[in-house]
Amino acid sequence: MTLRPHNISYWEIAEMAIASLWGNKLRSGLTMLGVIIGISSVIGISSIGQGVQKSTEENIRSLGTDVLQVMSGAAQSGGVRKAMGSVSTLTWQDAKAIATQAPSATVVSAYLQGSTQVVYNAENTLTNIYGTDLSYPTARSTFPKEGRFFNAEELDTAASVAVIAPTVRKNLFPNNVNPIGQKIRIQGEIYNVIGIMEAKGSQGPQDRDDAVYIPLTSMSARIIGNNSLTGVSVNGIYVKGQDETKLDIVKFQVTNILRLRHNINVPDNDDFRITNQADILKTFNTILSLFTLMMVAIAGISLIVGGIGIANIMLVSVVERTREIGVRKALGATDNAILSQFLTESVVISVVGGSVGIAIGIGITFAAATVFKFPFIISTSSILLGFGLSTSVGLVAGVIPARNAARLDPITALRSE
Repeated sequence: MTLRPHNISYWEIAEMAIASLWGNKLRSGLTMLGVIIGISSVIGISSIGQGVQKSTEENIRSLGTDVLQVMSGAAQSGGVRKAMGSVSTLTWQDAKAIATQAPSATVVSAYLQGSTQVVYNAENTLTNIYGTDLSYPTARSTFPKEGRFFNAEELDTAASVAVIAPTVRKNLFPNNVNPIGQKIRIQGEIYNVIGIMEAKGSQGPQDRDDAVYIPLTSMSARIIGNNSLTGVSVNGIYVKGQDETKLDIVKFQVTNILRLRHNINVPDNDDFRITNQADILKTFNTILSLFTLMMVAIAGISLIVGGIGIANIMLVSVVERTREIGVRKALGATDNAILSQFLTESVVISVVGGSVGIAIGIGITFAAATVFKFPFIISTSSILLGFGLSTSVGLVAGVIPARNAARLDPITALRSE
């Protein structure tokens, strides 16, 4: 009697595949491990990269992408060009000239910057000190949350007043002490705290809330003491435009004003540098995107390793189940049925492993976002990518073992031990 080939449904094939995998739980779990590591790495790295990118973008935008930063460049002395930033080549008078002569500049603010120890009673902290003018809060989109900023009279008279940022408040004033009205000491000078700035968070490794703001005149006369022959030296000047699309116009005007004031006839001899916050943001996003892509590609190697592991285990499974395959073919199972079962087993391993990997990847991203305080972002595309990769790995890894199983001769298979 000849048995006719028996076609079975895909549901039956899936049930047999799952039953076979469940019967070898340890081996199936170890086989999934490579896929789990690969998918969780891809999801975690891509999602963390997006979160960090979003956080940094928000931080930079909170300072304004419509702002140019003019900084001291390389000065020349006796025909010799000095190192970049070796001397202060900008003055407060330069900032005032830009404010009056650059039509496209809406806000101009000069600043001096340094770091020193700040003391309150028994508490002390090393922090950044900024000597600024009255336009600084608007130029940097950073305003007092409590109290006030110093006024024109305090700036003109080099008054001993200070506005502190949240990190300094936390370090100097424990036990909920109200800092406003308290006296702090900066390099031996007593300053009266008149305000507390709003929190702005961190930008990379820099904590923007770790700062003390005092009048530019006080900073120049008492702390830095680097007045130039032509006026009050400053480290930099912030120039705010109407919007980021018109910063090129602002940059052109500022460049020409400074060249005229500094008697510069050759552009290569510029003793100042102008950076664009919007350009910095674009450059950072490009670098971070490339870095994330590289890390995802490296994580993808784990998927290749996982696929090789699936292929090896399935090949071993075919050898171990040679007699079972022979019995099924003798009872009428078609080559397609045998092929489908082993291919299904391979896909189930990779899909289940991929699902676990996606869950772990989401968990890793959530934990990182919570600890390092950046936005928790899981894009639909990354999840779809995870499922697509895991399914593809299963299909590719299972093709050769499944084909070998389907091609077994039933007589030879039945004779195997």
